Amino acid sequence: MTSDSTKAIAPFGTFLGMAPGDVPVYSSDYDSADDNELPNRHAYRSYVDGIFMGYKWQCVEFARRWLYINKGYIFDDVAMAYDIFRLTSARQISDESRLPLKSFRNGSLRHPEVGSLLIWNEGGEFEITGHVAIVTKVLPDRLFLIEQNVGHFVWPEGQDYSRELEARISDDGGYWLSCSYGDASVLGWVIQTDNDEHAEIIEPDDPELFNMQLRHAPKKNQSARAWLNVANPAEEAFVAMMGGHKLASRIEDDHKYMVMTDTAERELKRATNELHALFMHATDYVLQNEELLSGFNIPPALWPKIHQSWNNRRNQMITGRFDFSLSSKGIKVYEYNCDSASCYMEAGIVQEKWAKHYGANEGESSATELVEELIEAWKNSDVKGVIHIMQDTDLEESYHALFMKRTMEKAGLNCKVIKGVANLRWDEDGDVVDADGVKIRWVWKTWAWETALDQIRAECDDDEQRLREYQTDAPRQSAPRLVDVLLRKDVMVYEPLWTLIPSNKAILPVLWMLFPDHPYLLESSFELSDSLKTNGYVSKPIAGRCGFNISVFDGKDSLMEETDGRFAHQDQIFQALWKLPDIGGYRSQVCTFSGAGHYAGSCLRVDPTLVITKDSDLMTLRVIESDSQVAKT
Repeated sequence: MTSDSTKAIAPFGTFLGMAPGDVPVYSSDYDSADDNELPNRHAYRSYVDGIFMGYKWQCVEFARRWLYINKGYIFDDVAMAYDIFRLTSARQISDESRLPLKSFRNGSLRHPEVGSLLIWNEGGEFEITGHVAIVTKVLPDRLFLIEQNVGHFVWPEGQDYSRELEARISDDGGYWLSCSYGDASVLGWVIQTDNDEHAEIIEPDDPELFNMQLRHAPKKNQSARAWLNVANPAEEAFVAMMGGHKLASRIEDDHKYMVMTDTAERELKRATNELHALFMHATDYVLQNEELLSGFNIPPALWPKIHQSWNNRRNQMITGRFDFSLSSKGIKVYEYNCDSASCYMEAGIVQEKWAKHYGANEGESSATELVEELIEAWKNSDVKGVIHIMQDTDLEESYHALFMKRTMEKAGLNCKVIKGVANLRWDEDGDVVDADGVKIRWVWKTWAWETALDQIRAECDDDEQRLREYQTDAPRQSAPRLVDVLLRKDVMVYEPLWTLIPSNKAILPVLWMLFPDHPYLLESSFELSDSLKTNGYVSKPIAGRCGFNISVFDGKDSLMEETDGRFAHQDQIFQALWKLPDIGGYRSQVCTFSGAGHYAGSCLRVDPTLVITKDSDLMTLRVIESDSQVAKT
């Protein structure tokens, strides 16, 4: 973020000035970061006395560092800066005790104080994340602050603050701040105090607002009429796969949909943003620890490539999908599908068209911004030249591929779809080319990374030494295989190779170890513990997909349900049993999408059984105002 185009932007990491309390402020101009000084993602993590402060040199990192150095406490790590406004306590480092935090909205009768946290809402200049700064001086007509990641300019000599904001005191004594940017707004300030006079009342949401409800669209013979546009290749492929103009495979589901409240959606958004950050933290932790990495059943020959993929900070995820249980019991995440192409078209296009056709006009779609978020992620992907969309030959993958092609093209990318690998060949340079002779350099795939790994395992016959010595870029006499494309060093793949780590169920015990009792996580372990046996558990293959090979046990160690599949050979992890809510006979799982690491929308999968599989229906999900649900309950 910059605020003065007439000044020279200081390169990333440049010392900008010394804040009161002797805390340096640094430039956060990521475009100028030196890859030699910051060779990998881990190098961007900021620590003081071994305590993680945040990522260099973001606004949250500076606020936590300033508080630690000057006050001896830090607020909990947050996914977005605006989330700080909802925190109710901070952690005293010396004894791990909790100190009360109180939040005061802009215009409060309690004015900001030196050392308090100034919070901006999301939107405008601080789109998506919001912003945080430290207050250094409070006057009736203006306020001085210190911050990072706004205006990457060296301070004038003698200046000990980042900038100042205009302020005024209203007739009733309220303190009002005006933002320097007309399209951004100050949310308020957070003070470490136990005096809650004039403070915002931050109470837990009514648990009932997290219960979804089943609805029925009026039956007007809608199923007899076409409602998808088969002139659009993606929609045509969807109709072909479904065998008609329908979203649900079961006739009895044809007129049904569900609603959730905007309160529930807001909490899902917070959970998605926070959990993405936690999964990234755990991924980095695993890649720093080979003993942990060995438990992910990934051929050791690929470890250097995974490290290389992770260390390339420009090799970002485009999107991923979380699987959640949402009910009055709370929100719990089952896993993060960072390497899946499914559900996007249904959520972003089909469910809204279904709602219009069937007259389900209540509220709005749960994925109103998904397509735009994906377009924006692709615009920022740095793809150069042709990006090849590689898919298997089945009908479902066809509409996945065509949906993403349409999204990429709206982002200005040049795309080509490749079905299967039969028409790939080697050129004289030893590169893989498509049927037209175009070198493959950029790839988005519907294939799972595990499919490529299975090709390596099959070739090596699971021989440990051969798996360790496998040559991923070795020239071959035979026609190119999938693995020969995806693992070539000159090919950039989305989602990147490092997503093998957060997508693997082995990450779940690591998360529980790093963040025990986190409210969104379920207890998970590599070994079957007594607590899991007592309370019930689910056994999952570490690299499983599509709900295959899942076993559900109750608290008496009795098998309640299981699915078959092709991952029985995989090692297992054990996760605490947390049943999906039963809503009108449907076990209902909410899936949220991340776009470039933040919430981009949601959808709903339903099934009569406890386990959601690839054959489970996707049911339209609408978001309604919380007051309207309260009125109907």
